[in-house]
Amino acid sequence: MVATFPIVIEEMTVDDVAAVQDVERASFPVPWPANAFRHELTQNKNARYIVAREGDRIIGYAGLWLMVDEAHITTFAVHPDQRRRRVGERLLVRIFEMAAALNAEWLTLEVRASNLAAQKLYEKYGFRRAGVRRRYYSDNNEDALIMWTERLRDRPVRDRLAKLKAALESS
Repeated sequence: MVATFPIVIEEMTVDDVAAVQDVERASFPVPWPANAFRHELTQNKNARYIVAREGDRIIGYAGLWLMVDEAHITTFAVHPDQRRRRVGERLLVRIFEMAAALNAEWLTLEVRASNLAAQKLYEKYGFRRAGVRRRYYSDNNEDALIMWTERLRDRPVRDRLAKLKAALESS
């Protein structure tokens, strides 16, 4: 029998960067370099990053920047061999909670036009398409869809998050 551990979502530290890089390289054709994550963690006062940890292994991560009243999700990934386990949902719930704690009005992000699984997750949590950034991704010039939530403090947004979080915790 293989031991399994609960998935814990916690703040990313500089010590996590090497493991985050493993997830980054497995997830993206043009990964962020390790020094970019170190800079974000140590120099960018507007940045917040989290990891999903199962035992000693980091299996996902996410980050956001707070820009005035907007929380922009800068990066988000789950290791390919850990997808379809609701790790991304756990990360996204924590991102919503972080944005609310930072008094952000909205959450926003860009997602590849071809990444239908991610779009479906974001739409489930209330993100809606707001525009397109043409040829946004440098590896293949793919378009990015710009997605936004409604105001985070609005009751329908809070109620949706509470319902989805409760369902996630009971699964």
